[in-house]
Amino acid sequence: MKQMLKVALILSFVLGLFFALNVFAGEAEYVGASKCKMCHKSEAKGNQFGKWEASKHAKAFQTLATDEAKAVAKKAGVSGDPQQAKECLVCHTSNGHNAGAPVAASFKVEEGVGCEACHGAGSLYKSMKTMKAITAGTQDIAAVGFIKANKETCLACHNEKSPTYKPFNYEERWAEIQHNRPK
Repeated sequence: MKQMLKVALILSFVLGLFFALNVFAGEAEYVGASKCKMCHKSEAKGNQFGKWEASKHAKAFQTLATDEAKAVAKKAGVSGDPQQAKECLVCHTSNGHNAGAPVAASFKVEEGVGCEACHGAGSLYKSMKTMKAITAGTQDIAAVGFIKANKETCLACHNEKSPTYKPFNYEERWAEIQHNRPK
């Protein structure tokens, strides 16, 4: 009887640990640009947050509240408020292409097209330790959901499907928003 109790306790512990690790590891959550700001605001590190904040991407969600956006949405067959329409949110928010993914309490749709729209949901890579490991090349970026944005990332939204499409030159647009860390 004691042996069975020991086995049951050990099994319970192992299953509990397995469950806890799976819940902890979980799917990456969208945390919002405000979480990126903490480390990406200084000029010495490239002020990526400041460059984003001054960009049209940061205002993409607010754009949907304008009369012009409402007219464009209506003409495109979108009914209701563009700020609520998935057809609009897909390209005007950070999690639009992955709307079913979990979001943290810090995530704010009002931030528009933030860091995570191009770099993936940030909860698993936002820590300084993980970002330093990514920079050093010792962290598998896929394991923490980090994406190195490229032309295809941009073309997910900047394409002919957009009702306000304008020809998109990746090299020119990248030069406008480039936000690399200084060497």
